[in-house]
Amino acid sequence: MITLQQLKYVIEVSRSRSISKAAQNLFISQPSLSNAIKELENEIGIAIFLRTNKGIILTTEGSEFLGYARQVVEQAALLESRYSNVQPLQQHFSVSSQHYAFAVSAFVRLLKEYNQEEYEFTLKETKTYEIIADVKNLRSEIGILYVNDFNKKVIYKFLEEGNLIFHQLFEANPHVFISSQNPLAKQAFVTLSDLMPYPYLSFEQGDYNSFYFSEEILSTISKPKNITVSDRATLFNLLIGLNGYTISTGVISHRLNSKNIVAVPLLVDERITVGYITHKNVKKSPLANIYIEYLKASIGDEQSGV
Repeated sequence: MITLQQLKYVIEVSRSRSISKAAQNLFISQPSLSNAIKELENEIGIAIFLRTNKGIILTTEGSEFLGYARQVVEQAALLESRYSNVQPLQQHFSVSSQHYAFAVSAFVRLLKEYNQEEYEFTLKETKTYEIIADVKNLRSEIGILYVNDFNKKVIYKFLEEGNLIFHQLFEANPHVFISSQNPLAKQAFVTLSDLMPYPYLSFEQGDYNSFYFSEEILSTISKPKNITVSDRATLFNLLIGLNGYTISTGVISHRLNSKNIVAVPLLVDERITVGYITHKNVKKSPLANIYIEYLKASIGDEQSGV
């Protein structure tokens, strides 16, 4: 019979991605934890984890099992908090996202409203491929990214293979983010020709540096001046310091970002659809549902300039 303790072991190993680290966190010996996981795998007839030279990874069957395990452990914690004086378990919630200010705004709202003494939340602004991998392997419950006519066949293929679902948040016409001091800042719109003299800034995609995984549309168009960065703060500093530009949705938070950055419409025949991804086999947690509502509210605020 599967025990609640075994489920907690699986959750911790998945979170730690290491048997030895998980054993330390659980205050048990590494051999005891390894044996407990093997006994569980034998009992249910599947391999939950693959042991590799680079550490522990979830199998496809293990990902599905982990989703159910988390639901059972969370329900048990709710029962304990409802019918005993035992404090509820520390809550975990993780989001992986492309570099969007509204994702951060929603995360801030969630933390301000989440009235608990203990929690462990994670917000990762990361590469497109890693967002998909994080949600597929249940390292994150929510992933935030965009699709358009150019990349959606490839993105949807990866989502289907990972048992993931894309949920639309909003559609946008492309804009450029530029410094308010940029000579183009006062124009009603800009064209690709207008942008040619200025440095083009984009987010690096690591080992999966494909046009289809680019965070910026029109990634196949040649640009004479290119700068690749890994974080949003650096990108914004270079927009101001070098009069550079990047292409995005036009949704910008002036509460989190400098008012020295403005969004100007880009005159191209393109649309951007931003959404969040979830795992088909995992029911969204209450925290995930609240975060999604805050996402929608933050997007609405930033679109209206609040």
